[in-house]
Amino acid sequence: MNISELQKIKQRYNIVGNAPALNRALDVALQVAPTDLSVLIVGESGVGKEIIPRVIHDISPRRREKYFAINCGSIPEGTIDSELFGHEKGSYTGAIGDSEGYFGVANKGTIFLDEVGELPLATQARLLRVLETGEYIRVGGQKILKTDVRIVAATNLNIRKAISEGRFREDLYYRLNTIPIQMPPLRERGEDIILLFRLFAMQMAEKYRLPKIVLSEDARQMMLNYKWPGNVRQLKNITEQMSILSEQREITGELLRNFIPQDSESTMLTTISNNKDNHSYENEREIVFKILYEMRGNVGDLRREINELRKQLNEARTSNIITPSNTQQMTAIIGQKEYPTQAHYQQVETTSNPIDAVAEEISEPESLNLENIGRQMVVKALEKNGGNRKKAAAELGISDRTLYRRIKQFDLD
Repeated sequence: MNISELQKIKQRYNIVGNAPALNRALDVALQVAPTDLSVLIVGESGVGKEIIPRVIHDISPRRREKYFAINCGSIPEGTIDSELFGHEKGSYTGAIGDSEGYFGVANKGTIFLDEVGELPLATQARLLRVLETGEYIRVGGQKILKTDVRIVAATNLNIRKAISEGRFREDLYYRLNTIPIQMPPLRERGEDIILLFRLFAMQMAEKYRLPKIVLSEDARQMMLNYKWPGNVRQLKNITEQMSILSEQREITGELLRNFIPQDSESTMLTTISNNKDNHSYENEREIVFKILYEMRGNVGDLRREINELRKQLNEARTSNIITPSNTQQMTAIIGQKEYPTQAHYQQVETTSNPIDAVAEEISEPESLNLENIGRQMVVKALEKNGGNRKKAAAELGISDRTLYRRIKQFDLD
């Protein structure tokens, strides 16, 4: 570890602190910068992970090329592939022109993927291909494109837990984690807490021309003992609050209690527990909600298809196509399965609406097949709305996702 070089980096990027874990993270960044190896930065929210990729890029051979910092958690799932990999004109509604995407624009440069654990699984597969071969395909395109991009990723998730839950690809993790860098939480940096407080207090005093606040001994000890769940970001916010709101310039322990939340919760990275009593049902609830959401759309589709079937059966009965004399051929069409219904037909013949339960197997039974009826409804809705899937889904009373599934099922692409 070159101490003088570390100090130059700290001065250049205004990094305050001498904690061994912080120095180790910076030292690894300096060593890996001249290479093209992928880097995965792990640490809690607010520890300053965004500094590391900037350091790596600025002292790498790619420093004269473009650098992009992308927060993967802030881009909607429906557009993230287009943002990263680009799209072809007309590939989706609103795609009025071609787009290169970040991987096209940043060729020869560096891309920092912050919160990479938030990427959808489909996008993770695309990213894995870029890491392995440097190849990607634009959304709506067919041509294979090449890119030469250095990828640095960061996350505050417990990636191994996400892998065990099926939310993150294990092969992508190993590709990204070629060089791991662990950023320490503020509570583990000891005297760095006081150094950072002094820096933030001085900045506020200079910016707003206020007397600088200082800590009493009991306040200093309280600062060192507090767990800082929000890390450096929280320390900065509290220092700014005290600089503006406190009439006293010497912050005592009693005064500090008014600004530091008094709770015992910790926001350390989640770990996998073997204790069954502490089992979390959050993931199970998410799965159940997803299933219920899908069922709602399926039930709505089935209701509409049955209503359409009833309409056609009524028309058939009006035309004397279905009569009691040929009940030997009768079947009930329920869920696209056929069941013999002669006895059942005789039972419901006296009811007010026997068509709710029976239908004859006429010369063209496929015309009464629910799948064909559902396909016709989808086709008509798409034609009526000029191929606009969102409007067609609204007219059918189903979600965009359910309509997309029906299109795939009926091979209407």
